[in-house]
Amino acid sequence: MNIKKSNNGRLGRTIEDFQEMLIGNLYHSHGQAIQSASKHDVYTALCYTVRDHLIERWRRTTDSHYKANPKFVYYLSAEYLLGKQLPQNLLYTETTELAQAALVKYGIDIDEICDIDVEPGLGNGGLGRLAACFIDSLATLNIPAVGYGIRYEFGIFKQAFENGWQVEKPDNWATYGNPWEFPQSDEMVEVGFWGSTEFYADDEGEMRVRWLPKQKVLGEPCTTLVPGYATEKVNILRLWRARATEEFDFELFDVGDYARAVEQKVYSENLSKVLYPNDSTQQGKQLRLQQQYFFVACSLHDIISRFRLRNYDWDQFPNKVAIQLNDTHPVVAIPELMRILVDNYHLDWDRAWKITCETFAYTCHTLLPEALETWPVDLFGSLLPRHMEIVTEINRRFLIELRKQYPGDEDRVNRMSIVSCGNNPQVRMANLATVGSFAVNGVAELQSRLLRERTLNDFAEIYHCKFQNKTNGVTPRRFMRLANPRLSELITSAIGDGWLTDLDRLENLEEHVEDRSFCEQWRNVKQHNKQDLTDLMLEKTGVSLDVESVFDILVKRLHEYKRQLLKIMHVIWLYQRIKIDPSKALVPRTFLFGAKAAPGYFMAKRIIKLIHSVADVVNNDTDLRGLLKVVFPANFNVSLAEKIYPAANMSEQISMAGKEASGTGNMKFALNGALTVGTLDGANVEIRERVGAENFFLFGLTTEEVFALKQSGYDPRSYYEANAELKNVIGAIASGYFCSGDKVLFRPVVDSLLNHDEYLLLADFQSYVDCSERAAAAYTDQDRWTKMSIMNTARCGFFSSDRSMKQYCQKIWRVEPVEIK
Repeated sequence: MNIKKSNNGRLGRTIEDFQEMLIGNLYHSHGQAIQSASKHDVYTALCYTVRDHLIERWRRTTDSHYKANPKFVYYLSAEYLLGKQLPQNLLYTETTELAQAALVKYGIDIDEICDIDVEPGLGNGGLGRLAACFIDSLATLNIPAVGYGIRYEFGIFKQAFENGWQVEKPDNWATYGNPWEFPQSDEMVEVGFWGSTEFYADDEGEMRVRWLPKQKVLGEPCTTLVPGYATEKVNILRLWRARATEEFDFELFDVGDYARAVEQKVYSENLSKVLYPNDSTQQGKQLRLQQQYFFVACSLHDIISRFRLRNYDWDQFPNKVAIQLNDTHPVVAIPELMRILVDNYHLDWDRAWKITCETFAYTCHTLLPEALETWPVDLFGSLLPRHMEIVTEINRRFLIELRKQYPGDEDRVNRMSIVSCGNNPQVRMANLATVGSFAVNGVAELQSRLLRERTLNDFAEIYHCKFQNKTNGVTPRRFMRLANPRLSELITSAIGDGWLTDLDRLENLEEHVEDRSFCEQWRNVKQHNKQDLTDLMLEKTGVSLDVESVFDILVKRLHEYKRQLLKIMHVIWLYQRIKIDPSKALVPRTFLFGAKAAPGYFMAKRIIKLIHSVADVVNNDTDLRGLLKVVFPANFNVSLAEKIYPAANMSEQISMAGKEASGTGNMKFALNGALTVGTLDGANVEIRERVGAENFFLFGLTTEEVFALKQSGYDPRSYYEANAELKNVIGAIASGYFCSGDKVLFRPVVDSLLNHDEYLLLADFQSYVDCSERAAAAYTDQDRWTKMSIMNTARCGFFSSDRSMKQYCQKIWRVEPVEIK
């Protein structure tokens, strides 16, 4: 295909040039003329045309990196929730208007084409979306970086609801191919599993160890371009998919054993089939560990190949390579790098360990003990025998030093050991990550403090210089400019452009908070966004919403500590108040939930059913006069989030204090002008500090109060007995009021609340109800509310992922930008 370029080497920027490229891509990629092309044909051709603009920048980026030989950031993450790529890449290549004009000629609406764009479901929640924000910011900041992960065939499930129950269906996101990726089968990597190790003498007579894997699979890289905004930089994301070393056994096929003839292909490709297989079974645990090692082994092979293009001195490796471990999933990279250096390149142990420890940095995203991964030694040692030997040796040397520092303190030694003691010894991945990394960071000030003081406090005592905080952030390009174009245009009209790459400039909005005309425009933007969401919810759920009501929204992964159950208890409380006095004046409210529950998470799925059951009663009770509506659209993802955040009036961030690592939904809501109803948990603490206590609705126990209450012996029934309204709420759930009198259906929920209440819903209930009513009352004063909304946006510029990445670059990785000319 002949691609038109201007005299400066860039692609032609006229409508005619774009049309010519689009039609050329239609012919070359689909063998179609524009007159006979389907909408999907046009979509693919448009993606290729936009991608052609990115490829030119990628080529220049690659050339610049090769010449500069800079230090690279390599970001290892098991998840990436990228969102739809077409609207973003149109924005980043400045071709949105060109594409619109080119398509209009043929009577094609660009919005209809963008709707075809598929969102890759390669993540489960905040971890994956954070990774996507970070690689976007790294490119925007001109930082040399590569993201690595797994190219899941199905990724996270597609959620549907049947009679209020969550049903998981395959997410066939790649059925029609992915126009944004380049499969590069000529760069496949061989990865081993199982087998044994042996000693041997090398050519110089030195005794060495080598691993003899019993099974091998191939990792095929699929490269996606990651452009920066307002820069020429294009980095890459490499996702690995599994391929069989031998896909077909002709002899078995020839004798009619067709299933076994392709058995190796099926077995191998299971590795990249689905995100997070259920690990409640031994087979699930094995597959999950295989997935982690598979993508780590492929990625390290690629990283070392890149290093050795221009470098040969292994001692320079940490000066050219910074590898960030995004939670514990990729931590097996530490023994893998040791294996490569010691076994393949014959470095002595001390030298290899020094290089390794100066290369890796570890982000801990949790305070939940169950989320700090451990692997049974039997499984780890069978699947990765050489790595188990290396982990054992790392641990032996570590414990020698630990006993020197704390003689006689075997309790500490047992707590800190990388391999636990007992009848079922485990490899503790967080301990391994902390010992084998030069930096350990949390993702919000509170969580980082709790990591030091509680979760990893033993390690923080001896490695205090390693521990840092790097508060999370989000990209304003996607979650403001693309998600909320009306608000973005209003902001630009008030403070000028440039704020999308310097979000601190939002503070200039404070100058307009007393401007009645600006405030009126701000309200109008919110109302238009609410109308858009109202139309979407009617289409998706059949529920008609009141656009004048308060849009009170709770959208995030469903886990008991995030307390979606507390929110629906508040809805029941409100419902009962109206039923007692139907004439009572109340602020009209719309409650919107969005959440997926892990397929094997019994209680979370029961809570989803409860929310739907309450919604069925509330939405159909004529006594309510439309004062309350509850809506729960299926399949909450990035695309749906982009419709929800701009329309929210209230942002529910109600996790029990001391449980949420950071949260990023709280930031997205606040940047779009929603007011937070929340606890002092995660990044809520920092949001409140910045927006001001007067612009934040606070409730609930503090972290210290939570710990004290649990230590003193928390009795949830005492709160139940002391609060008549709370008793009525739980009584309605227990009696079957919301499920046609079925007293069994929600008994597990009631029993959990009354007998355990792990996350202190009953202790926080009254405080939460009172706070929610204060927030609803504040909404009735629209002048005050609008000013509070503006102040939330104006004071949240800190929560840009650009700021996060700058801090990582300066304080952890010590990397510099490389400008692309």
